Amino acid sequence: MGPLDGVRIVEMSGIGPAPFCGMLLADLGAEVIRVDRLSAADLGFDIDARFDLPNRSKRAVAVDLKAAEGVAMVKELVRSADLLIEGFRPGVMERLGLGPDICREINPRLVYGRMTGWGQDGPLKQLAGHDINYIALTGVLNAVGPKDGDPVVPLNLIGDFAGGALYLAMGLLAALHEAKSSGQGQVVDAAMVDGVASLMSMHYGYLQAGFWRDERGSNAVDGGSPFYTTYRTRDGKHMAVGAVEKRFYGELLERLGLAQADLPRQNDRARWGELRERLAAVFATRTREEWTAVFADSDACVSPVLDLLESTAHPHMAARGTFLRTDGMVEPGPAPRFSRTPAAIRNAPLDPRGDTRGALLAWGLPESRIDELASAGVIAPR
Repeated sequence: MGPLDGVRIVEMSGIGPAPFCGMLLADLGAEVIRVDRLSAADLGFDIDARFDLPNRSKRAVAVDLKAAEGVAMVKELVRSADLLIEGFRPGVMERLGLGPDICREINPRLVYGRMTGWGQDGPLKQLAGHDINYIALTGVLNAVGPKDGDPVVPLNLIGDFAGGALYLAMGLLAALHEAKSSGQGQVVDAAMVDGVASLMSMHYGYLQAGFWRDERGSNAVDGGSPFYTTYRTRDGKHMAVGAVEKRFYGELLERLGLAQADLPRQNDRARWGELRERLAAVFATRTREEWTAVFADSDACVSPVLDLLESTAHPHMAARGTFLRTDGMVEPGPAPRFSRTPAAIRNAPLDPRGDTRGALLAWGLPESRIDELASAGVIAPR
């Protein structure tokens, strides 16, 4: 059933990091009930529910939160929950009548997780924002990209999912652990700017030690060095090179058919441009597949750059079951792995308008109460 079997979570529906956090915990065995809007027009992106993977492994209910009875029903869910996840701007849950003070009065042991970009306080707390804004103000965006080019947007992985969802999950589990001994819940304020800044701890240390340059594309592992970058192959595809350590770098040159004595020294920054040109010229002589074969059994840290669908078919991913194929869908499997209490995908993402009754019954609400709410139009009838 997963290591979080028995943990109950109320998740207020949203997009991005909050539901992704809920998915991670649900895959690990937590019982997650997602509270969504009653109106079909308000349910978010125009996408079939089965493709909305961050909502897998959860049950879902559609509720009118503008109605007092709808708010009252959510409070009933909160009464037996261990965690609550919400990703609204500061003050929205309070205006709904579901703020942390009210919810923890109902359930003192509740851990209340709040996912925002800017945090619950500070001068920017009420402003809209997205991943790109959060990584811009924490210095990350300026650090990613070529030296003589513009900053490169690294998808929305760093702010939304790494600095956001993963830090919220860690905070929720830490607070849940503490609540087991104290009997008291607390609020977890997970701001993406805080999480992203934390992710940069090593780089801030290196910067102040003089080991890292605050200049894009000028460091060993930011694409600035010729031994940690990508190279175009003869067929217009790419190989990724991460030969940082001396031994790995030596093997890289050996597989490329180059002699160290004929090249600039590996860490001679002044000649990195020249060294990059030499390596690029060699990589351009063969296709990506040919180079993949050359480095197949090598510790040179060289890999083909695959697209998303190619990645799902890679032999290593297949051997580990990194991607799962069910009902015509391909999706990343649960992570990490557990030896005794394996994680699993409980179910595909569900449309709350069709799962409301079943989800509430499974949570423990009496059928008569569900009938009452459905008759009043406060919840979806099915």
